[in-house]
Amino acid sequence: MSSVELCIIRNEKAYFPILQNEINWEIQLYGSPSKLTFKVLPDDIISFFEGDKVSLKVNDTYLFLGYIFSKKRNKNRIITVTAYDQLRYFKNKDTIKYHHKKASDIIKIFAAQYGFKTGTIEDTEYVITSRLEENKTLYDIILTAIDLTVQNKKKLYVLYDDYGLITLKNIDNMNVDVVVGEDNAVDFDYESSIDGETYNKIKLSTPCNDKKKRNVFIAQDSKHMNEWGILQYFDTLEENENGIAKAKALLEKYNRKKRTVSLKKVIGDIRVRAGSRVIVYIQNLGELSLQSYMMVDKVKHTFKDEEHFMDLTLRGGGKFA
Repeated sequence: MSSVELCIIRNEKAYFPILQNEINWEIQLYGSPSKLTFKVLPDDIISFFEGDKVSLKVNDTYLFLGYIFSKKRNKNRIITVTAYDQLRYFKNKDTIKYHHKKASDIIKIFAAQYGFKTGTIEDTEYVITSRLEENKTLYDIILTAIDLTVQNKKKLYVLYDDYGLITLKNIDNMNVDVVVGEDNAVDFDYESSIDGETYNKIKLSTPCNDKKKRNVFIAQDSKHMNEWGILQYFDTLEENENGIAKAKALLEKYNRKKRTVSLKKVIGDIRVRAGSRVIVYIQNLGELSLQSYMMVDKVKHTFKDEEHFMDLTLRGGGKFA
């Protein structure tokens, strides 16, 4: 049973609308803000417009704080509302040139520049020597810095909005003690693939320079090259990057099958968001059984009639027996 309270705030005045059907809260791992959609039955009291705030509270926990971006009406005058959290404004484009900054520093710079409120911003540790980002979204600029951190430090960080506070956490600090699988889901799909971001040979090169010899760094897995053929990743190193360390880190990241599990109508848990790691337990996979932590790539929470379900897309793997 879930106690759900949705509030629309206009000019510091709170409205509690009469809702039709469910409330959907959707969160993706990267590149998009979380989205809240719901349907309002109009009355003679409620009045709201684009830009007004929306707050969602479930069982005394404040989950979502965002802004209305669209309203759609049908012939029955029912209003379908779409709201996004603060990360929607990270779609703004800008240009920045920076030196000796970390991904966590870039987030703080943009927060100060645009007036975003911040919560926990964990230190990403890896210092990027220099970058020029021209006419890029704030999202793209930050995610590039996070990706460089992953490649060089083997640490993954998740950017999200925690009820109005921009938050950055190491994925190692986002484990949730929730078990999902065939026993608490209506249906599931499992896929394994080497078609996509799977590479068993990493080749990195220093930039071409007339005065310097081009250096090439290679890391590879001969066993997987024999099994899958050569799947090569190539890139040019940034200034002062460690080619050997980066090649090894990229091989560790990409030299594996991509494993994806999608689950429908799992019993809901409000702690689960994109970037969380949950325990997946599925036995019915033919030659495989699965019992491991997997990362939530997408989650859609549905609240309806005091019930709470979630649709999950999970990626990663671990102990496949």
